[in-house]
Amino acid sequence: MQTSQATMRTITSNQAKKLKDALFIDVRTPSEYRSEHIPSSINMPLDSFGEGKDAIPKKGKQVVLVCRSGMRSGKACEQLSDQKNVHVLDGGILSWKASSLPLVIGKSVWDLERQVRFAAGSLVFAGGVIGYFVHPLGYLLSTLVGLGLVFAAATNTCAMGMLISKMPWNRLSSCQKKD
Repeated sequence: MQTSQATMRTITSNQAKKLKDALFIDVRTPSEYRSEHIPSSINMPLDSFGEGKDAIPKKGKQVVLVCRSGMRSGKACEQLSDQKNVHVLDGGILSWKASSLPLVIGKSVWDLERQVRFAAGSLVFAGGVIGYFVHPLGYLLSTLVGLGLVFAAATNTCAMGMLISKMPWNRLSSCQKKD
């Protein structure tokens, strides 16, 4: 079930900044969150969002869901469609930065979208090289990646993104969890 734009409450960066005592929940991967995030926000990655959503206040406190551009936070909002105090940060962290609002800056990492583009491009390139130099069946790899990208666009889901988000570099190590 998809939440329509009419039922999903978006909020601009400047409106969100003015909310008193709002809870900011960043649904990006832990590595994206570590690279930059809104001060006092908490990280609750989308792939495990359902497990922690009971900790989100149902009444009173305003909740602002944050991701890179607004897509993942919109999906998190769908899981909280019964709550009236939940907003999606319109334009995500990109909009927050464009508004020159404060950010906690950490170690720079590639965001998930960039990792997906790199992986898909690498697989398509590898399929072409294998198909040309090794065996014509190598072209099948490129074809399957292309088909996966079309499917991802048509369904607004990304299996490759979900897989990459589970990779070790996108997870908190046991040492980092203690901090």
